[in-house]
Amino acid sequence: MKLRNITIGATMVVTAMLLGSCGNKKQAQPAEQTATETLSGLNPANFADTIDGKPTALYTLKNASGAEVCVTNLGGRIVSIWVPDRYGEFKDVVLGFDNVKAYANRDGKTPSDFGAAIGRYANRIGGGKFTLDGVEYVLPQNNYGHCLHGGPTGWQYQVYTATQTADNSVTMEIVSPDGDNNFPGEVKAKVTYTLTDQNAVEIEYSATTDKPTVINMTNHSYFNLSGDPTQTILNDSLYLNSTSTTPIDETFMTTGEIADIIPGSAFDFTKCKTIGQDIEAEDQQVKYGLGFDHNWVLNTKGNIDVPAAVLLSPASGITLSVFTTEPGVQVYAGNFLDGTAVGKKGIKYEKRTGICLETQKYPDTPNKEGKDGWTSCVLRPGETYNSRTIFQFGTL
Repeated sequence: MKLRNITIGATMVVTAMLLGSCGNKKQAQPAEQTATETLSGLNPANFADTIDGKPTALYTLKNASGAEVCVTNLGGRIVSIWVPDRYGEFKDVVLGFDNVKAYANRDGKTPSDFGAAIGRYANRIGGGKFTLDGVEYVLPQNNYGHCLHGGPTGWQYQVYTATQTADNSVTMEIVSPDGDNNFPGEVKAKVTYTLTDQNAVEIEYSATTDKPTVINMTNHSYFNLSGDPTQTILNDSLYLNSTSTTPIDETFMTTGEIADIIPGSAFDFTKCKTIGQDIEAEDQQVKYGLGFDHNWVLNTKGNIDVPAAVLLSPASGITLSVFTTEPGVQVYAGNFLDGTAVGKKGIKYEKRTGICLETQKYPDTPNKEGKDGWTSCVLRPGETYNSRTIFQFGTL
């Protein structure tokens, strides 16, 4: 992967952020670990189980720079991302659990989406239904009367078939049968995670179908670049390459409008600012989202060489630059985290201790197709759905 440079305003030295400067820092040794642990302190034995009759495991990706990414095939989830901070000390920068049973919890008490490869349709489909080729499909309503993330047994709860293709790459495959959560068509999907020597996590999605269907895949990692999830992400700085959003109503459903962002308003991240600056603003859209839980329309037009978003932790100096072929990104600032989920190292994940940057088709696209600016999410037999997202880590 070639390194990317772009200037995004006087408030941020983006060249340093995108290229990183870890090569110019002293490299600390990873924390001491036992023979059974990953560098980030996970025990693979805690992920060896059988769920729905299928074996689960933990897969570890490493690179020449000393970074590490751990993935489980339950939901194709990223469990940990181990990267250096400004001093070369390694930190785990995503929320998650230290055992597979916690991810499999379906009692409604544990949030279900940490790190997951979401499908068949990420985000919400309005009213839990859509019409395709004159046929109406009624889906489960699992979120404010809508279908969220493919329904209550979406792919985040399914066991993928994993193939470790190299020390730094793993491919997850899933076959979603016709009628899965009432979606049409048998879909065969793949997600490949690759950790580059430049500390980028490259994600490639692909899918085919035997009947016309809709598809929208994403990754739902909660990032906390400080490496300390007892701290919120409110002091982290965010840049978004976007000048418009898809507004929502009080049920988090998009209205069908694409609205220009007023310069200087709560939704204006064209100049880097802290997440907490406007997250409680007197703005109706902020109130509807209980903070930020909205889709930003990207100006990148599918060009993966142009950054869609940049996130920076002043505490650690760790930066995250997001590149994608997708037209939108859902920014969810962990508004519903409430301490119920007890994650790695026994830490309770409190409100706004993680932020998601979910690259995607716009929410409810199946019901908005034909509207100006809304791209299609329909996949037909003989076609292949392809999507790429890159999470590039660096340091200031």
